[in-house]
Amino acid sequence: MAKGTIPIIGVLAIQGDYAAHAEALSESGAEPVEVRKPSELAGIDGLILPGGESTTVLRFLEKLNFFDVLRDFCGCKPVFGTCAGAILLAREVRNPPQRSLGLLDAIVERNAYGRQIDSAILTAETALPGGPLEMVFIRAPRMVEVGAGVQVLAMRDDFPVLVRQGSLMAATFHPELSSDRRVHRLFAESVAATRSNRAPVTTELAQRIRTGV
Repeated sequence: MAKGTIPIIGVLAIQGDYAAHAEALSESGAEPVEVRKPSELAGIDGLILPGGESTTVLRFLEKLNFFDVLRDFCGCKPVFGTCAGAILLAREVRNPPQRSLGLLDAIVERNAYGRQIDSAILTAETALPGGPLEMVFIRAPRMVEVGAGVQVLAMRDDFPVLVRQGSLMAATFHPELSSDRRVHRLFAESVAATRSNRAPVTTELAQRIRTGV
């Protein structure tokens, strides 16, 4: 990316391999920043919600009064959720039901492919240029339904595993665990492209980010 257009992308550093996401972002032309509290959302151009245990992440967000601020932030900035992050973005979560940000028009079923030992590394064609993509699935959720406005970029067993809806992206696999940086590069490029065109964060949201309420 040209100098002056390098996006600053936060990584929610609560759980999951956020360090691997940061490395992938650096290799994709972005500047990563770890985010652990609402005030650290200030000044970033986009955000990654990594994998982990979605109920644990949810409890952490609710304990810090982070949930509502994060939902408002995700409504006005580009966000990419992977695995548990995709669950957090979905409009509905099943198996079992749980609270979510409700921003991505998708129904997601948790742990749909089984236990940790049922994890898999697959290589498949996608809508991304450059040939087959390696996809690492670890206790992966399944998108059982997506809305008409959701663009499907990759599939597994006829179910979407990589999608885009406006400035939101979601993957049910872990692109940060592969050496292939095309998924992170796609997100970094979309953040850079939309940064100058998006409306600024409102004064109210900026205040809530600073105070965490």
